[in-house]
Amino acid sequence: MPKRILVIDNEPYIQEIAQICLETVAGWQVMTAGSGQEGLIRAETSSPDAILLDVMMPDMDGLSTFRALQANPNTSTIPVILLTAKVQATDLSRYAELGLQAAIAKPFSPLELAEQVANALGWNLSDEVED
Repeated sequence: MPKRILVIDNEPYIQEIAQICLETVAGWQVMTAGSGQEGLIRAETSSPDAILLDVMMPDMDGLSTFRALQANPNTSTIPVILLTAKVQATDLSRYAELGLQAAIAKPFSPLELAEQVANALGWNLSDEVED
């Protein structure tokens, strides 16, 4: 059974690149959402194995979305990885304190994205691709 990833990002281009890369490189199923609010609904209805979450979004930013995911018993256990242009040490320690799994810098390398996600979550990428 392939892993299921939810990508929440307000930029359709980023959603598309992430989806193509994760599906092609890792063989994962990828769903997308264009806003924090849409992401909350998708996370609850589709129970993904992990969420890639953009920090800078209009209306509801990534950290607000993360807090809402944590507050919902149906989504609180889903690991969340931030996609962000802010990957300074102080930001990373603050994200870790909040309970985020990891942060991946934007712009990310399309070919390395699946490996970065797998490493952050302790998933074995080679097992996924061989299935």
